[in-house]
Amino acid sequence: MVQSISESIGGLFLELSESAGQLAFLVRSTVVWMFRSSIEWKQILTQMVRIGVESVGVSTATALFTGMVLALETSSSFKDLFNEPLFTGTIVAFAIIKELGPVMTAVVVAGRAGAAIAAELGTMKVTEQIDALYTLGTDPIRFLVIPRVVAFIIVLPLLTVFADFAGVIGGGFVAHYKYEIPVVVYWHDIFDHMENKQLFHGLIKTIVFALCIAFISCQKGLSTRGGAEGVGKATTAAVVESMAAVLIVDYFLTAVLVSLGLT
Repeated sequence: MVQSISESIGGLFLELSESAGQLAFLVRSTVVWMFRSSIEWKQILTQMVRIGVESVGVSTATALFTGMVLALETSSSFKDLFNEPLFTGTIVAFAIIKELGPVMTAVVVAGRAGAAIAAELGTMKVTEQIDALYTLGTDPIRFLVIPRVVAFIIVLPLLTVFADFAGVIGGGFVAHYKYEIPVVVYWHDIFDHMENKQLFHGLIKTIVFALCIAFISCQKGLSTRGGAEGVGKATTAAVVESMAAVLIVDYFLTAVLVSLGLT
């Protein structure tokens, strides 16, 4: 019994160590190739469409209803406490722009685009297309990883801006039609208290989230083993680990930004 538990813990530790090593090597190789080779702009534009354009609908809809729920809960709570739905616009805007917009957009994109990247690269790995690139003298990092990383860095902040706007609009819709808060009052609450640093707070997070999702998804895809079953496992691992990384990194990044006064 004790031996089996020790073997399980040891196996898990070795697996995590191997994955961390592969990820570190992938990051190093990507940085080196970005300065040593020309950028594949055609591939970057293709990935921007796949990651960004195709994710606009689901990320915006998610943020829209999140803002609506947030306004509903906020207005209801303040009405019970003070008989008036106070500061609904301020609370909705701060929560969406600083936290919920960046995090939920990253989680949604990780589940959609991150899974697609891991599955695509995993299929290429098990069908030996990655080995064919090496044979042709093309490094997979330059041709496959860098375009996806750059595309993620470009499109995730843009998706977050769309999500922020949709969330605030959704909150304003509920505040006006459910609790009869004037539109002017709702927007004045936002503009009176919101500053540029709150917007930068959220956008800085999205860049870090983009790096986490892109590298984890690519690493899982490129390290796929075991045929079709391995592709499924790699895709699942990419989504789960990307989402977990976003939530974990979010705490430490928020702590750093707060200490720097970007809050």
